[in-house]
Amino acid sequence: MIQIQVGQERRDYPEGTIWKQVAEDYQKFYENDILLVNVNGKLQELHKGIREGTVRFITAADKPGMSAYQRSATLMMLKAFYEIVGAERIRKVSVDFSIGKGFFVDPEGDFQVTPQLLAQVKKKMEEYAAAAIPIYKRNIGTDDAVEEFRRHRMYDKARLFAYRRVSRVNLYSLEGFEDYYYGYMVQNTSYIRYFDLVPYHQGFVLLLPQMSSPRTLPQFVPQEKLFSVLEESSLWGKQMDLENVGALNDRIASGQMQRLILVQEALQEKKISEIAQQIGEKKNVKFIMIAGPSSSGKTTFAHRLSVQLEAMGLKPHPISVDNYFVNRYDSPRDEQGNYNFEALECLDVELFNQNMTDLLQGKQVELPVYNFKTGLREYRGDFLKLGPADILVIEGIHCLNDRLSYALPRESKFKIYISALTQLNVDEHNRIPTTDGRLLRRLVRDARTRGTKARETIRMWPSVRRGEEENIFPFQEEADVMFNSALVYELSVLKQYAEPLLFGIPKDCEEYQEAKRLLKFLDYFLGVSSEDVPKNSILREFIGGSCLNV
Repeated sequence: MIQIQVGQERRDYPEGTIWKQVAEDYQKFYENDILLVNVNGKLQELHKGIREGTVRFITAADKPGMSAYQRSATLMMLKAFYEIVGAERIRKVSVDFSIGKGFFVDPEGDFQVTPQLLAQVKKKMEEYAAAAIPIYKRNIGTDDAVEEFRRHRMYDKARLFAYRRVSRVNLYSLEGFEDYYYGYMVQNTSYIRYFDLVPYHQGFVLLLPQMSSPRTLPQFVPQEKLFSVLEESSLWGKQMDLENVGALNDRIASGQMQRLILVQEALQEKKISEIAQQIGEKKNVKFIMIAGPSSSGKTTFAHRLSVQLEAMGLKPHPISVDNYFVNRYDSPRDEQGNYNFEALECLDVELFNQNMTDLLQGKQVELPVYNFKTGLREYRGDFLKLGPADILVIEGIHCLNDRLSYALPRESKFKIYISALTQLNVDEHNRIPTTDGRLLRRLVRDARTRGTKARETIRMWPSVRRGEEENIFPFQEEADVMFNSALVYELSVLKQYAEPLLFGIPKDCEEYQEAKRLLKFLDYFLGVSSEDVPKNSILREFIGGSCLNV
């Protein structure tokens, strides 16, 4: 017999029992399906045999569970798509990026993506789900996997594993349809019951539930501006043959990184110049409102935009909305009683609007400075009066929300949404979440500038993400322009900074599992020196060495 502990309860099970059988005993205590188990701090799939230890069950309301659900749904969708369309007519099917609470899928081949075709694929997926088909895993040698990928025309995966140091690879299969996935899967197709396929542009969106409500599908809301920026990045990647990590590693191994860095940085500078040109053409604009999620590079972007505006004869003045924080003791608190510094109520909105209105009317204003050490607002003689060529570059998480700047005429504002929208994928079927890139940026920056340990940054990340979902993402489509701050080469540079920080997280702490996942992710990349990264690069905001004092 093998003894396990779930919460305060201990139970004995016969040797040879698998975790799926144990999960069935405990399912009645969970609102959502148990998808994985955490045994002594290590994730395991339900087909594995049990072993003694402390057990925590994982559902789609937990990040590892939702990730397993998404991967498994992707495998099931691809299997259905190939069966309905026919492998001989398909060139490739790319799972490109996240949009509208789902994944944008871009199929290429001798067929048309129509509502009728998607209805057939969805019906086939529903048949799979009803049949509870097992998802099998097998472990083979890396060299054998590369040969198999080439045989199945999965050249992106063959390219990826040419650089892998591991000797073995896990492959997943569904009724003979075999693929590689970065992470764990659910035990069988009966767990994948909530999905939809929505036609969108030249492809479709695989719509899936969210962690906050794993048993319901969100409504698909088109995000045309965001899609345009993501599609532009994807097209650039295709033109440069830089769609996935294997292609990036090829460039690194062939000694082409210096030129790639220059090209990528030139592309960003061109975009910033185009945005400055748009602003210059709008004669009534006095307030440039910049917002974006954590670690998007807002500060560096604001500086570089200001340089471009100066080159056009304008006089930009940077203003951080953080200086309008109310005194700390007046800040609102969350349900745990902690200060909620990401709520709009943390800001003195009335004072901000009064100051900005006075400036718009040509009055002189003394701007506040928030002292983060004392938690108090101060005045240090920072006076400002706007002339004909003066323009304010305002940065803060609420800048796209008109509740922040309610008193300012719309024509006086130019709104910019900035985010690090990763254009690389691991391979055609394994996307890189933009949140992973931003988390790695923040890990490196916070350790360098604040002495924050990686464990603490990971622990706080879910709270940061909740703040973004509430305060930033709902307003992103209201921006006049969007700017993608991700650099195609940056994860290869961040690798050398992030890995030591992640290795420093103890195995017995709750954040270790996420650290382990990120280390495995970084292992796909060949490392690159930061020597060739320009001093004004957005990446310098995180690794240090910026000439812009950020």
